[in-house]
This record gives sequence, structure tokens and C-alpha cells, in this order.
Amino acid sequence: MLKLYDYPDCPFCQKVRVVLAEKDLEYEKIFVDLRRQEQKTPEFLRLNPYGKVPVLIDEDEVIYDSTIINEYLEDEYPLPHLLPEDSQGRARARVLEDYCDNSFIPPTTTLLAQIRKVEAERDGQRVEQARDELRRSLYYLRDKLNGEDFLVGREFSLADAAFAPRIMVLGRLGFELEPALAPVQAWIERLRTRPSVRGLGL
Repeated sequence: MLKLYDYPDCPFCQKVRVVLAEKDLEYEKIFVDLRRQEQKTPEFLRLNPYGKVPVLIDEDEVIYDSTIINEYLEDEYPLPHLLPEDSQGRARARVLEDYCDNSFIPPTTTLLAQIRKVEAERDGQRVEQARDELRRSLYYLRDKLNGEDFLVGREFSLADAAFAPRIMVLGRLGFELEPALAPVQAWIERLRTRPSVRGLGL
């Protein structure tokens, strides 16, 4: 059986869990307590020298990095397909997933961290900067949707799976979508109906 070394609130673990659910794969979840630095223990570092979750084990194969894990799952368990068949479509999905990891998740992480603080301890400048970055990202997504149901066309893909964990918590971040972002709101509602995304409990 597949094993997933996981921390429930980590968006990178969450995007892997979305793909596992989309492909209806059974797996054993192994909790790694990041608060106790369990990802830095010698045992865990033997699995992932970077000391990060998630890590997937499939028989004797050890795979780390959420993007590499999801590509592996797509290769090894291809149905249902979560990447387009054409090379251009696959490239678009990969570019968007990379954008999510590097430009969308960071400002949401900043905002979540600031919101957990009492108001007097919040860094107003960091909050405003993160909100501006997030707003730019949402307009970028609107343009990439370009009238389609999902990010790379009519079908849910690895790109949508990458964005799902943090796009679902925009309300918790106090972020309301302005009317010009209606296509993004419609996409979010489509994501919300998927059992794989609902299963995250966000």
C-alpha cells in the first residue's frame, strides 16, 4: 500500500491528498509533527534529505516534493488523467503548478501566520504586501482561466489540485473577490463541489 508522510495543514501535503483522492488510491497516512521538528529527525532525513513533507512511499520507491509526487502518481496510476495529452497543455499545467507553489502559496502563508497573531502584534506592512501579491495572483488566474472551467481546459488537472488547498481559505484570510474576479469565483465553486477538495475539510 502507498504511504504518505503528511502534515494535515501543509498545502503541499494537501495537494497530494487531492490527487490521491481524484485517483481513488488507498494509502496509509503517517503523521509528521512539524511543530516538534519531526521532519528533521535522522529517520525522516533518510527519506527526504531536505527535511520536508510530503514524502510518498510506493513499495520500495521513495518520492519527495509534492510536484514530483503528483507527477509520479500521474505516470504510475494514469486514470483518471490529470494532465492533458498534448505537450502544450501539459506544459501549461506544469507552469501553473510552479506559479502556485512559488507565487500563490507564499502570500497566503504570510496572511495565515499574521491572522493567528493578536492584532497588536501583526505586521501591517507585511499583511498589505501579501494581500497585494494575492490580488495580483487572482487576476493572473482569471486571465489563465480564459473562459474555461478549469485552469488548462474543461478537465480538472494537477494545476487545479495545486491551487485548491489555499484557494479554499480565501474567506478565512478576509479576502473578498471583487466583481472583476467573477470567473475565479466560479472556478472556486467548481473546485468546491469535488469530493477530493471537500475531503480536505477546509
